[in-house]
Amino acid sequence: MKEPQELLVATRNRHKTEEIAAMLGDRFRVRDLSAVSGAPEVEETGTTFLENARLKALGISAVVSGLVLADDSGLEVDALGGAPGVYSARYAGEDGNDTANNAKLMLDMDGVENRTARFRCVMVLSHGDDVLGEFDGSVEGRIADAARGGGGFGYDPFFVPDGHNETFAELGAEVKNTLSHRARALEKLMRWLETEK
Repeated sequence: MKEPQELLVATRNRHKTEEIAAMLGDRFRVRDLSAVSGAPEVEETGTTFLENARLKALGISAVVSGLVLADDSGLEVDALGGAPGVYSARYAGEDGNDTANNAKLMLDMDGVENRTARFRCVMVLSHGDDVLGEFDGSVEGRIADAARGGGGFGYDPFFVPDGHNETFAELGAEVKNTLSHRARALEKLMRWLETEK
């Protein structure tokens, strides 16, 4: 059996790393920045998911060898003009956390009838100073009136994907990982890798 390829995910978000590792299966040995001492903090100064993903991929590729996968993703709520968007992780402020971000989302959505939204993800695969590929995915849905479910992370307790009545937090990782924005971007990455072999 072929040895799994090393893949460094340019994040310190353990939940994101676990999701990506679960979706990629045994083809890759996935690790993240917590395994790289002295890895720089790459500032997300881009105004789009693609810009931020490229910044992270190239910033980390400059200091490590091997394949680097960076993703930038977030929630876009139509009634909020696409917010929180690229600011999803820090929606409630620079030091925001999931609880604060979700509280702000609920405050901003109070009394709002149009609850359509989507999760969007853009991934960039790099090696050295080269971008090897860019992959995107999104999943449409709506914002629930209240948090439901104990699984997932981020906005998962509030996001109900189209075709379901449960939030991502209620559906659980096994279902979420088949239809999430990240799963759809990773699907494109895997297809691309097959053509590159």
